[in-house]
Amino acid sequence: MRDLLNDLDAQKYLSDPDPVRRAQSQMKTQLPKRFYKEVSVAAVKEGVAVHLDGKPVRTPGKAILALPTEKAAGLVAEEFAAQGEKIDPSTMPVYRLVNTAIDGVATDPVAVRDDVARFASSDLLCYRADAPAGLVERQAKAWDPLLEWAQRALGARLLLAEGVIHVEQPRRAMEAIGEHLALRQDPLRLAALHLMTTLTGSALLAMAVEAGEIDAETAWSAAHVDEDWQAEQWGQDSEAMARRAHRKRDMMAAASLIKAL
Repeated sequence: MRDLLNDLDAQKYLSDPDPVRRAQSQMKTQLPKRFYKEVSVAAVKEGVAVHLDGKPVRTPGKAILALPTEKAAGLVAEEFAAQGEKIDPSTMPVYRLVNTAIDGVATDPVAVRDDVARFASSDLLCYRADAPAGLVERQAKAWDPLLEWAQRALGARLLLAEGVIHVEQPRRAMEAIGEHLALRQDPLRLAALHLMTTLTGSALLAMAVEAGEIDAETAWSAAHVDEDWQAEQWGQDSEAMARRAHRKRDMMAAASLIKAL
């Protein structure tokens, strides 16, 4: 399933899911020249399409790239309009996400929902440090409200564990999460939800953003409590921070798409 959700464009500059390696690959691969002047959106029978010089953009699978709202189509149009002399897909996270949704997620949404549910069964928020006290407190402050939301809104009471030893979650909790995910039928919304899950390592954080319980910035900070703690103690790694910045751009793009749907 992960292979299905990787970038679907056959071009080499979209072949690697890791943003830093993808950027490095792009340094060796000649990016295509911008071939259009005008970017616009227009209503079509499939929804609202993005047009380049009056011609509709198509996905790598040759489907018309159409979205359900003008605002959502506008996000993709803005990315095309922002391109310079070359078209750099790594700077177009919404466009890549929409391609994935149309060509990939739409063909097998059940597998995508199941993958999100698997994250929930070993969710980041359920695995806590036993020391030092400062990290324990920081995790509780950032994560406990989301677990309370899951119990209140979803009916999913999840168990906590210390360290990395796996804890089996209650069957009823997993059923409740599955029922919540089953209501997510739109491939675009589901693709964004899945991307946020994989970027944060937490289905609960992604579902809370999708439900409007928290914003994407709050979710991103919560997903990096441990990493930020370690950076405060030992300093930041520049390469790791660059990877994190690229991942955050994809996270914010997914959240923006959900808002625009």
